Amino acid sequence: MLKYRLKNYFFFLVLLLVSVSVFSQRKPPKTIITSANNKTGVFIDVNAAGYAPSNYSPEQLVKDILINGGSTCSVPNVTNVSITPNHPVTNNDRFWGYFNKGTTNFPFTDGIVLTTGRAREAGNVASSVSTNVIGAGMDDPDLVAAVPITNPTDHYNDNVMLEFDFVPNSNQVKFNYLFASEEYTGSYPCQYSDAFALLIKPVSGGPYVNVAVLPGTAGPVSMTNIHPAIPGIGGCPAVNETYFAGYNSASNIVTNYEGRTIPLTAIANVTPGVAYHFKMVLSDYRDTGYDSAVFIEGGSFDIGIKIVDGNGVVLPDTINMCDNTPQVLMAQVGAVPGMTFQWYKDGAAIPGATNISYTAVAPGVYEVKASVPGNQCPGSATITIVGGTSPAAQNATLKLCATPSNDTFNLNTAKTLISTTAGAIFYFYQNQADAVAQNSSFIPTAGLANFNGTDGQILYVVVSNGSFCSRLVQLTLRKETTPVATLTSTKLRICAGESITLTAGGGVTYLWDDFSGTGPVRTLSPTQTTTYTVYAIGAQGCKSLVPATVKVEVVPAIVSDLKGGMICAGDQITLDAGAGPSYSYSWNTGSTTQTITVGTPGTYTVTINNGVCTKVYTTQVIQAIIPEIIKVDYSDNGTMILTASNPSNGPLEYSVDNGVTWQDSNIFNNVPKNSVISIRVRVKKTSCVGFLEYFTFVMQNVITPNGDTKNDIIDFRGIVEYKDFKGSIFDRYGKEVFKAEKIRPYWDGYFQGKRLPTASYWYQVSFEDPATKKIAVKTGWILLKNFE
Repeated sequence: MLKYRLKNYFFFLVLLLVSVSVFSQRKPPKTIITSANNKTGVFIDVNAAGYAPSNYSPEQLVKDILINGGSTCSVPNVTNVSITPNHPVTNNDRFWGYFNKGTTNFPFTDGIVLTTGRAREAGNVASSVSTNVIGAGMDDPDLVAAVPITNPTDHYNDNVMLEFDFVPNSNQVKFNYLFASEEYTGSYPCQYSDAFALLIKPVSGGPYVNVAVLPGTAGPVSMTNIHPAIPGIGGCPAVNETYFAGYNSASNIVTNYEGRTIPLTAIANVTPGVAYHFKMVLSDYRDTGYDSAVFIEGGSFDIGIKIVDGNGVVLPDTINMCDNTPQVLMAQVGAVPGMTFQWYKDGAAIPGATNISYTAVAPGVYEVKASVPGNQCPGSATITIVGGTSPAAQNATLKLCATPSNDTFNLNTAKTLISTTAGAIFYFYQNQADAVAQNSSFIPTAGLANFNGTDGQILYVVVSNGSFCSRLVQLTLRKETTPVATLTSTKLRICAGESITLTAGGGVTYLWDDFSGTGPVRTLSPTQTTTYTVYAIGAQGCKSLVPATVKVEVVPAIVSDLKGGMICAGDQITLDAGAGPSYSYSWNTGSTTQTITVGTPGTYTVTINNGVCTKVYTTQVIQAIIPEIIKVDYSDNGTMILTASNPSNGPLEYSVDNGVTWQDSNIFNNVPKNSVISIRVRVKKTSCVGFLEYFTFVMQNVITPNGDTKNDIIDFRGIVEYKDFKGSIFDRYGKEVFKAEKIRPYWDGYFQGKRLPTASYWYQVSFEDPATKKIAVKTGWILLKNFE
């Protein structure tokens, strides 16, 4: 408190001299506080010059300060304002007045103050003894009824009362206030119950109801009902200490009272349009020297409009809106003919929003003003809608494939399945009602990683944005024992081309590594050794931890180059079945060796076995027939082309050097001309050989019979022996000048013993071709050069 009191010290001295009961009836005199002993500090202003409301009448204070918060609007529904004691505004010692917080941290900016002493001494004016200041008598019956006196010899003194009538437009009225007292010192709070009551009743009649009470059933606003623990002799336990703001101290000195309560709110339920009488009563208890006060916040007295939801439930001053979900706002007022409405958002009128209700679809500060004909000041109510965004969330299913070492759910892994919103907060509930209520019965964080859920169990998940927006979704738990896969094959070793049947087990469906089907049975014909792999899949999709495998060995195919052939009479041929791993042989001749040698044409069969597979090979040995040369084409450039008959229809090979070398081609190059060529043809790899001696006759075009042995003669000796041979040379006149004969098979340029002149001559040769057996005719010219 601003005043320094000797009463504290005097109090303890008296305790040593007299009993508590005697002391409880007498208190030391109140210390006079002057500017000289005033504690330094900043204090509120009460009835101070410079504030126009300091000169307001009680009616002005009620209408313009308490109800309108200092505005200039009239309040036609407030009447019959009175104050007791009825001190005029000019009375410097009046019990009531106007306060302003000034530069202090007082919780109310301004308002009305009622005291049981001089109101001006409640703030920045030094206090003095007030025992001679008389209030409105003793023991107001309405106060006594609201806050009963427990000791018949005690009394309420220095009463101060503020009264008025009003007609509310809503179903509730309220105002904010706090209680302060000089009694908050020593052990006085245990004995001196200065009290405040706010009484309301219908003007038409009925009992008063005290609405200046603590929340719940904590009782009235009085000294003995709100204080901390009082130690020492005459002390007492704390009572409703939550509502006690504290004692005055070096950091909390703003009024001339030793202590005060926290701001409190008086609330009364009323019927719109019904007139009520309002009575505020403040009183000292048992003494008149130590004063108390009630500070009523300006503008906090609300007797007008309320904002309710679509069901008529009164909404708080601030509500939350998630995801711009439409919120119905409705003005709750008494019906007055001609009343109009206008809704505002963030101070701006909303076009067209002139009904009693408005649906908000965005955060903001919403205000409704209701105007009554003849009232210059519309009633208004304000509500703040705070916006938020709910996290994205969806129902999800969490699957657990149980194993002996892992049989519980990790609910943390379900979070990403439910929501992808960064920073989302998750609460998992087993009971839907708890989730709807969003109470504390969620699964603890420590229990999420090892939750012992059951198959088909549904958890209710609240996904929050960390503030007030959330979504409720369901998490379905699916649990099955992880299957164990098995796999069998009808054979583990097969021959190429054989089939196997694979049968998988342990699951409902199966995942093969080389097959898109999901069935358990497959029939296959592998071409190489293969390991087959399959996972078992349970009814709920659980996959075996490891696959089942089976290896099917495909034994290498039995391969044989068995070839037959052709043989001439008396020849032999070797048949070779070929070698291979673990091969064994069985011939149709009875032999069991890899090869056999036969000399008889026919069909030969061998069965080869490698221990797993068998395979039969067959070949033919054919009787060969000797081929014949039936045509020889020889050109002057030395190319010889042979044509042979092939009655055996087997592969042939040829030779032009009497069988020294052989070739598959029937074309030979660089075969010398005018030479006897020993032609051979045979069925390949047999002794069936055809023979032909062939002379490569080529007529010279020039002879020079000069004795140098070069081109001295035309030689027919290579063909003269051929059947039907004829050879003649003619001059240009057609005269035969030479005829070849066996005894003289060449021409040397003479005729009848005489050298013929140099000139061109013509020849004609014919004979039976030894290959084709047809007459071959060759003609052409010869240049004879004789040297004289």
